[in-house]
Amino acid sequence: MTDDGNRMIDEGAPVIPGEPEGFAGGVLEPYEVFRQEKDGDPMRHGGNLLAPDLELALHYAREMYSRRGESVRLWVVRRADIGVLDDLDLLQPPLDRSFKKPGGYVMRDKLAAARGRAGTSKPGARAASHGTSPRPTEPGSER
Repeated sequence: MTDDGNRMIDEGAPVIPGEPEGFAGGVLEPYEVFRQEKDGDPMRHGGNLLAPDLELALHYAREMYSRRGESVRLWVVRRADIGVLDDLDLLQPPLDRSFKKPGGYVMRDKLAAARGRAGTSKPGARAASHGTSPRPTEPGSER
């Protein structure tokens, strides 16, 4: 369907109250708002809003999410422009690389087990049961 200016109108879209029926500028689109509370913080999803264009969406977002100074940065993105990847086959890594994760190779547990076998509890401590004593140093062998 077209209006007087030959612009396309989405018949199922919500219309701004007070505008005449069939007004193309009255079609509202959903926008997602991401906000940052202070510098260095990650951007977090703040919510969504309906606006006819990006310029008004920015103004609405500023009014709703930054009026009291609770945000230092806002991102406003049209929902239709957000790409979604939810195919589990594409999200899984092609090879098992668990050894690259911090918990994949637990060195601390291996060291604790080795210390337990040696009879020591701290790194660098010598076991008293082995009868070892520090080596006497010879004059001139100091480093």
